Amino acid sequence: MTEADAERKMQFLFALRSRGVRDTRVLEAMEKIDRGIFMTGVFAERAYEDMPLPIPCGQTISQPSVVGLMTQALEVTPRDKVLEIGTGSGYQAAILSQLARRVYTVERHRRLTQAAETVFRELGLSNITAITADGSRGYPEQAPFERILVTAAAEDPPGPLLAQMKVGGIMVLPVGQSDAVQHLIKVRRTETGYEYEELRSVRFVPLVEGLGQDERS
Repeated sequence: MTEADAERKMQFLFALRSRGVRDTRVLEAMEKIDRGIFMTGVFAERAYEDMPLPIPCGQTISQPSVVGLMTQALEVTPRDKVLEIGTGSGYQAAILSQLARRVYTVERHRRLTQAAETVFRELGLSNITAITADGSRGYPEQAPFERILVTAAAEDPPGPLLAQMKVGGIMVLPVGQSDAVQHLIKVRRTETGYEYEELRSVRFVPLVEGLGQDERS
């Protein structure tokens, strides 16, 4: 690592802390996983900036501080099995892989799934399983999950995802109209139902049912 790279990484971690990412395990995971590996072309040079950036299929890679805050809110433990809805670039799943026992990540665009799998192999992240499927239905084959993270906004927490949470489990997701203010919420499943906590305002791409157009032919 060059001196310039080291300086950029220090600034990157400082920015995360200044925006509220304080969990030591989350910061260590984000220091270890290089966001630039998940970017291509001209945007790779901007990997350490705290901003969302475009990726193929009309999707985005979330800004690092939001990735950190969502991961922190999820309270992942080393024994947890985690479901992520919306693989995108694979960056968030890679962060989760450093914290959890197993990560299942579901993406509706096969092109994104395949690209993410390539990076996972390059990084030796053997505890991630990437699936091309309709994320709004969750992944019942491996349910229930201790933790669920959704990286696309629904008007309400999808019923199938609520049902696939273990009692005591946590789900973090953006909720709201895609063209209006969205709120990041944290859901805990209790013995008697669900508890909801609003965390902050966010802006995510919408959660879309079905597979991407490239999967329908």
